[in-house]
Amino acid sequence: MHISEGILSPAVLIGGAAITAAGVAVGMRGLDQKEIPSIGILSAAFFVASLIHVPAGPVSVHLILNGLVGLILGWKAFPAILVGLALQALLFQFGGITTLGVNTLNMALPAVVCYCLFGWGTRSGTGRYAFIFAAFASGFCAVLMAGILVGLSLYLTGEAFLPAAKLVVAAHLPVMFVEGILTAACALFLRKVRPEILEVAHAPD
Repeated sequence: MHISEGILSPAVLIGGAAITAAGVAVGMRGLDQKEIPSIGILSAAFFVASLIHVPAGPVSVHLILNGLVGLILGWKAFPAILVGLALQALLFQFGGITTLGVNTLNMALPAVVCYCLFGWGTRSGTGRYAFIFAAFASGFCAVLMAGILVGLSLYLTGEAFLPAAKLVVAAHLPVMFVEGILTAACALFLRKVRPEILEVAHAPD
């Protein structure tokens, strides 16, 4: 769901960059050095997952893992996803530098929203079934919202992009279920072997 250079209008690019800058500022506030390894690992997971593209008609789809990133990091998902997207743009020309703000917003904002909606499920003491539901819903909804935001970014640039915007959302419907299952599986594994990682976003600033 990378938006390439030369597509979006200046107003959309500036607006996306401004909101992303605010999100990164909030995410960096009160950052503890002990949290950096967890943030780095999740940023790397996001980076690698997004590199594997599967053609789906005129577009391609890929795993995102922004739901997992948001569930664990909360607002710190903004700097984590920004770094991952910046490396993809510089090393593999996925997306672009001018669209970095918009692309980060489209991936990171759903991550934060899913943390706010489903983050309760990763707190210690949560029952197993509630935990699985929260993790699955976070993975599913994060991709759904990311697709909608990508479509909205294209639509705000021009109504001619509306068919492409609809196609982006439709093409990622299967990915939503895969992401939900994968996020639940990863979260369950972390709960078993490193439960403290799931408490990163819940730590007081």
